[in-house]
Amino acid sequence: MSSEQTPETQDTSTNPGTTPGTDPARTDPRELGRATRAKLVEAATRAFAEHGAFNASLLDITRQAGQRNRGAVHYHFGSREKLLAAVLEQHADFLAERELRLLEVARSRPVTDLASAVEPAVRPMVELAGTGWRGRCYPVILGELVAEEILDEEPDLRAAVEHSGGYAVFELIARRMPPMSEALLRERLSLFSGFALRAIGDRSRALDRAERGEAGPHHRPQLDEDGFVANLVGMSVAMLTAPVPDPEPAFLADPTG
Repeated sequence: MSSEQTPETQDTSTNPGTTPGTDPARTDPRELGRATRAKLVEAATRAFAEHGAFNASLLDITRQAGQRNRGAVHYHFGSREKLLAAVLEQHADFLAERELRLLEVARSRPVTDLASAVEPAVRPMVELAGTGWRGRCYPVILGELVAEEILDEEPDLRAAVEHSGGYAVFELIARRMPPMSEALLRERLSLFSGFALRAIGDRSRALDRAERGEAGPHHRPQLDEDGFVANLVGMSVAMLTAPVPDPEPAFLADPTG
């Protein structure tokens, strides 16, 4: 080896047309952009779950993603809401595949079988939470958006949830519920959604604490996945089919009669 040669300058034949000693993936602007977006989504996933979707600092997310440009989020996503949609979208295919499979099973069951319709709304989310910290963040973030009634106000967020198949599941649940006014039906579906997501989110946090070795002696032991799903489905069915108030509260009165 001559004194003018180094390991980096000897052989460029495997990467013709590139600068010796460089990685094409690191110099391609498109690859760099994709890598940056992935880092921002990862940092945002944790931050939104820990601090709230609209309370988490975009500047802190940018720093956690290793970006020096303070405007990185807006450059790559355009807004907080679009970054939030990207966080939700990363699990849409996982949820859609499982929800669709369970939805097909539910549709084959008698119309009186509400539990089979509720399971697609519960089990895939619990399975996702079992995949790791990213999956456990999802029900926590979605639970906040549902509780704050944000989804209908933000088309990008609604589209990400629609991609997961959740709305089709709720349509089947609504068709199998006992007769009641439209207003009371909406109220119960909203309460069920919030209750289920809160329960799954609480379990996700408990799993995170246990994984980090932070679960103290007074923390409630967690049911296994199947036991948790079965219990949550049963409690949800009981909530959805509770006796209809007679008369219904005035603020829930159906204006259509």
